[in-house]
Formats: sequence, structure tokens, C-alpha cells
Amino acid sequence: MTDKPASIIFLTPGFPKDESDSTCLPLQQALVKELSRNNPAIRITVVSIQYPFEEKTYTWNGITVMAAGGRNKSGISRRNTWRRTKNLLASIHAHHTILGIISCWCDEAALLGKEFADNHGLAHWCWICGQDARAENRMVKKINPRPTELVALSDFINEEFARNHGIIPAYTIYPGVDTSLFSTDPGTRVIDLLAAGSLIPLKQWLLFIEIVAALVPRFPALRAAICGDGSERKQLEKAISKAGISNSVILTGEIPHDELIQLMQRSKILAHTSSYEGFGMVQAEALFAGAQVVSFVKPVKQNIPGWHITSSVDEMKNKIEELLSLPFTSPPPPSLFTIEQTANAFMQLIQTHAASH
Repeated sequence: MTDKPASIIFLTPGFPKDESDSTCLPLQQALVKELSRNNPAIRITVVSIQYPFEEKTYTWNGITVMAAGGRNKSGISRRNTWRRTKNLLASIHAHHTILGIISCWCDEAALLGKEFADNHGLAHWCWICGQDARAENRMVKKINPRPTELVALSDFINEEFARNHGIIPAYTIYPGVDTSLFSTDPGTRVIDLLAAGSLIPLKQWLLFIEIVAALVPRFPALRAAICGDGSERKQLEKAISKAGISNSVILTGEIPHDELIQLMQRSKILAHTSSYEGFGMVQAEALFAGAQVVSFVKPVKQNIPGWHITSSVDEMKNKIEELLSLPFTSPPPPSLFTIEQTANAFMQLIQTHAASH
């Protein structure tokens, strides 16, 4: 009888339904791809709890994805989704040697992942990525994680989780960018000011409109773009019209991830007005795209060239105005934040645990 193949389980609330679904959790996509590419002897299996909205097993870029098809339903349906998820984990465990389970977000994925890992003597890590670090996350008490099970997405998230839940995550692993997506010849930077993300209240898009409206008198030819879709779109359209800047701002809607990267490479500044951010991938991607970045939240302790942290709307407007007034220069690509570094850091955790057990 042959030995069971070594496997890592990536447990997540959602995952792309097919290879063309580029806008669904691009960071998680990149990480799974990199783990698989760099560790061909280890099978990476994705278990997705809620999305895709159907129960199925399929192959995505050569990686097995097992979907419980929860469809974000509550009540009895949610309990049935959790039961199906546990059955999927059990089926993998029956045919593989599990080196570890990586649960994405300190929520239901971590609850199910930790319970299964504890019941079977397996290693489990929860990647805390953003909103799950906030005090409102009541799931943390149910999960009751050990510090060594917690991996924070950024220094900010590490401190936020510790402050809100009294547990200091033992590890911090930054998100990584797939640098192969960037063109070596990006072309002309025709967009002065870019914003990207879900059009939801947390992102404070009206502040972006306010800043553009304040800049247009000084820069009449200013071109700004907002990439993304969501519940705030109609409100933004009204705000743009009311401010009289319809000729200066375009709403692209949701666009494929590779197209967003191309647009970043043709932009001078990325403005990130979110009031809370674990570590916005768009910021790291913009830096690799050669754009300047201006944001409110500082996710890492060290200063990153080209990433400007501001503390108020006026300060952000003034910084953007200053940058637009100067001849454009691209910051150097950051030495951190590549997906290879992210995947290597997770593999280091897994290998260190395996060596000690």
C-alpha cells in the first residue's frame, strides 16, 4: 500500500467558480497558485464554504476545489453547509496526509478548521485579514484560538486583534502581489487619480469625490477613475453630478483583475480613502505598478517609498495636490509584498511545525 500524498487544505468562505473569475479574492487566488507551483510534491486542496453557490468539486488551474455551496444562507441551511464542509474535510483527511489547514479569516472558516484540526491532531492557522480583527467579531470567542494559530495580515491587524480580543497573533505574514501580471512597458500614465475597491460605505468613496472636486479648479484637465461596483454606485453617480465633475471622473464598474493592473500602470496616484483596512492589495499592486499611493491607514510599521500616509481629508487632498504639481516619478518597487514571499512564509510555518512534531 502506498503512503497517502501530503496535502495542505486552504479553507475559505469563497473561491473563484472558474479560471475566468479573476475578481473573486485575487490575493487568495495568487497564494494558492504560488503554494502549488513552488511545492509540486504537496497537493493543495481548496475547500470553499459559501461560494460558488453550488455544491461541486472541480479543477481550477490544476488545483482541486471542493465547494460546499452554502450561498450565504442562515439558520438550518447554514448548519447544513457546515456539515457538508466537515464532510469534505473528512474526505480529504481519509485520503491524504494533512500537513496543515490554513483558514481564511477568523470567522466560520477558522471555527470549522480549528475544530477539525483539534479533533484529528492537525496543525491549523487562521489568517486574520481585516474586518475579522475588529471588536464586533463575536466569532473569536467561539473559536478560542491560541496565539500560535493566528497569522495577521499586517502589523496594523496584529495590533488591532490584540487590542480587541486580548490575544496577540504569534505571526504576521504580509499579502503578496503576483508580479508576473505587470507589463514591462506600461505606456503613458493617462489617469491622474485612481481608486479601486468595492463600492461600500467602509471605503468612504464620497471623500474621494470631495477631493476630486477640490482639485479640479487647480487641475482642470484632471482625470480620475473609480474601479469597482457595489451598493454605493448610484449615490456616487449623484455626488459626481452634483459636484459638476462628470467630465473628470469615470466609474468603470467591476473590471477583470488583469485590466485593473493595466489601469494602475497607466495611473499616477492611487488614493485609498478607506477608514479601516487590514492591508488593501490595491495599494501594494499600485506600488508595483509604479504609482504613488496615498492612504489613511498604515498597515506596516516601516515606511515604504511612494506610500504616503495622511490623517485627514485635507491632508490627503494637499498631498495629492503636491504630487500632481511635481513632475511624475515612479517609486521603486517595494522589496516586500510579493506572493512568493507570502507563500514561502506560510510554508515555513508548516515545515517548522512538521519538524517539531
